[in-house]
Amino acid sequence: MQTTIAKDVEIRNAYKSYGANVILNGIDLEVKQGELLTLLGPSGCGKTTTLNVIAGFIDLDQGDVFIKGKKMNKVPPYKRDLGMVFQTYSLFPHMTVYENLDFGLSLHKVAKSEKKQRIERALELVKMVGLDGRYPRELSGGQRQRVAIARALVVQPKLLLLDEPLSNLDAKLRHELRAEIKRLQKEIGVTTIFVTHDQEEALSMSDRIIVMNQGKIEQAGTPTEIYEHPESEFVFQFIGKSNSLQGKIKSLDQQAVQVQLKDGSLVMVDAANKMRSESGYQAGDEVKLYIRPEKIEIVAGGSSSPLQNQHKARVSQMNYLGTSWEIEVAWQDHLFQVLCSAIDPNWTKGSEVTIGWKSSDMMLIK
Repeated sequence: MQTTIAKDVEIRNAYKSYGANVILNGIDLEVKQGELLTLLGPSGCGKTTTLNVIAGFIDLDQGDVFIKGKKMNKVPPYKRDLGMVFQTYSLFPHMTVYENLDFGLSLHKVAKSEKKQRIERALELVKMVGLDGRYPRELSGGQRQRVAIARALVVQPKLLLLDEPLSNLDAKLRHELRAEIKRLQKEIGVTTIFVTHDQEEALSMSDRIIVMNQGKIEQAGTPTEIYEHPESEFVFQFIGKSNSLQGKIKSLDQQAVQVQLKDGSLVMVDAANKMRSESGYQAGDEVKLYIRPEKIEIVAGGSSSPLQNQHKARVSQMNYLGTSWEIEVAWQDHLFQVLCSAIDPNWTKGSEVTIGWKSSDMMLIK
């Protein structure tokens, strides 16, 4: 017997606009109990508006919001039993860490005997034990954000909302805190909605990702599904890096599509990699091809690998990234970015190499 996972949040047919500016254009989404769902997309795509609709800060023009099965359209934010963490910390500067956490508990009328225990537990979860007497000005940016998270958790909300909470931190702190948030979320089990424009954050932290664009949902899926099997050109271009080519379909069958590029070169693509949202491919169609830099192999003097696509190219630039090398190669009129874990010591600018990739690693879009 299949177990049904409860839905903690549902948005149905949501529309929101300001004058002629449509912010949400008929979106539907579900958040499962206990999951960490990320709303990902560029600025202006509607992700923060969606979060604010769930929180109750923005009313929909049309559509419904449900939390734990209860319709929330007219329910004010303070009655929705949620915790929220903002980009700007929003701590009370005149209150100590302890007092900031106590404030929310007082609003929720938590008994005095229980407050101390809850605050100590929240500070322990975010690794801030011993700093409860400090004021926000005496803390680093990372510590302030930990306090903001603790303040949201101390009230034991049914739902945790995080609005770009790491964007004001430096790269090292962002990396540390996203790991902490993921650990905390799993330890506590609170259903969490995380908003970000940072694809690396989304891929590393999420159970599922909702990719948004221009007020609509482009794709919903696990990080692996979003990255490996994008369902639209926007998702492929927005998530990760990609190389692109243009050409015409020369021939196709159930197994493969042969595409002729403008310079006459031929490329093979698995038929299964035609973009799912498209249909009716036929010979003569103008198409775009995309392939990720890490899917391309580069071997000096030719490759013995079973790669369906192999072409001679020249190294035009080499960039060391610390854990990998980014190699730019020129092939005919095309420039390709190739990501390698190591390089051949003989490769230099101008070196002739062979680039190659599997037909299964290239995506075809009409």
